[in-house]
Amino acid sequence: MDNQPVGLRPSVLGTVLRYLALTVAALVFLLPFYLIVRNGLSTEADITSPEWTLFPSSLHWENITELFTDPSVPMAHALWNSLVIAVLQTAGQLVLGSLCGYGLARIPYRHANKIFYLIVATLMVPAAVTFVPSFVLVSSLGWVSSLRGLVIPGLFAGFTAFMFRQYFLSFPRELEEAARIDGLGYWGAYWRIVVPNSGGFFAAVAVIQFIGSWNSFLWPLVIGQDESSWTVQVAMSTFLTAQNVNIHELFVAAAVGIVPLVLIFALLQRYLVRGVAETGIKG
Repeated sequence: MDNQPVGLRPSVLGTVLRYLALTVAALVFLLPFYLIVRNGLSTEADITSPEWTLFPSSLHWENITELFTDPSVPMAHALWNSLVIAVLQTAGQLVLGSLCGYGLARIPYRHANKIFYLIVATLMVPAAVTFVPSFVLVSSLGWVSSLRGLVIPGLFAGFTAFMFRQYFLSFPRELEEAARIDGLGYWGAYWRIVVPNSGGFFAAVAVIQFIGSWNSFLWPLVIGQDESSWTVQVAMSTFLTAQNVNIHELFVAAAVGIVPLVLIFALLQRYLVRGVAETGIKG
């Protein structure tokens, strides 16, 4: 009886320390969100004041209305553009990346490994190296300030093909063999067996690609030269320039731009962790 409390103390202490560490980490990660909300509902004077307060004396909810009624920045249209581009690029990468990964993992071809290594090699090429040739190509096609120029160059990603190939290597072959006995080919096995049983991994990859597409800035900035083709990231950049400084609207726009990502992550976070774990990362 005397030894029981002594044996429990290390376990209780460890639990307390773990929760304390998690609490501190959560506060650190939530600090940027607090600053965005706090400054977004403040005036310029409150934001730049040398006397810091946890919250301003009054919350200015009208800043949100001001953001969407600002005639110089079509924020509502920019949000719509970002949503359309992110959805189309995510869907395209899921289709093309999964087809490429399945072909490399399952279809017998003596040069399959060589093609896979070439795809992996593209991941080592800095994006700045391909930026100018891509812009010249898109410009020659007349796709500047168009949805095609913003979406099509991002439909295929070597990283997506790599992730799907690694996942399909660990997919149970027995299911596909049973499908072939029923007369299905590679396409039938992929579409009717593999895809329906890989929903979690598809969702995980979709989260990663959606966030990356939504946060893209440099390519939309160069291609979207007209206001009608601005994305939310490009629209936000106009609030802080050499000629214009609009800090409170910048913070409100940042808060609004984060909302879709938070919703996507909250709904699909369990698939994100499980999907990355299921890749296997093996050759």
